[in-house]
Amino acid sequence: MIRLKNEKQINGIRESCKMLSAMYRELIPLVKPGVQTLEIDKWVRDWVKKAGGKPAFLDYAPRKKPFPAAICISINDEVIHGIPSKRRIREGDLVSLDCGIDLGGFFSDQAISIEAGKVSKEIKKLNSATCESMYKGIAAIKAGDRLLQIARAVEGFIKPFGYGIVKEYCGHGVGLALHEDPHVPNTPHGANPKMNNGMVFAIEPMINLGSPDVGVLDDDWTVVTSDGKVSAHWEHTVAIFGGKTEILTEALEQLVL
Repeated sequence: MIRLKNEKQINGIRESCKMLSAMYRELIPLVKPGVQTLEIDKWVRDWVKKAGGKPAFLDYAPRKKPFPAAICISINDEVIHGIPSKRRIREGDLVSLDCGIDLGGFFSDQAISIEAGKVSKEIKKLNSATCESMYKGIAAIKAGDRLLQIARAVEGFIKPFGYGIVKEYCGHGVGLALHEDPHVPNTPHGANPKMNNGMVFAIEPMINLGSPDVGVLDDDWTVVTSDGKVSAHWEHTVAIFGGKTEILTEALEQLVL
């Protein structure tokens, strides 16, 4: 069931989103070659606690094993849900960060992909195109229109590049819980409900340099590309309210692209 939010609820979600984007602004300079991903997770836990929120991903348990960290850190061929560890970021890595904050029962969700040091031209192009495809999807959001317009916009932009668009994982409703209905795919398939005022979405294309096919590692969380090629991931939390579309999380691409 799709949960429509009222003005008070959207204001609460907006504040959570502002907090999340403020965290990212401070975190981005710390994501560089030589840093352990476990160190990043600890920093995120401390920051969110001091800010008065809760890490929405920590101990999230839609499957057998709860997610053990406050932030997903997925590197290169890891598409999403990468678990922080003692692994160190290396020069040329593409590091995708995905995080959410629970601020008094209001949830935000945002992802960015950071180029560590100097990356290859093909990775830089993939990252930029993935970010742009997110905005193409957001531009297709309009009260009264159908949900799959978002997917058509993402696919229409990405297809000429020859990249793989991940189908098994997609965007979703968000705001009063971390994951809500509806599913928001990046290729046109599945349910196609009407978009209405009060809807809040996480729009998040996951685009692979090669095949769109993915698999899950033995940790039960980390999603990887089937061919070992790099994947990029960008995400905004977006609301429809008062007949307008509002991006609730802050644009951060100017800091990383």
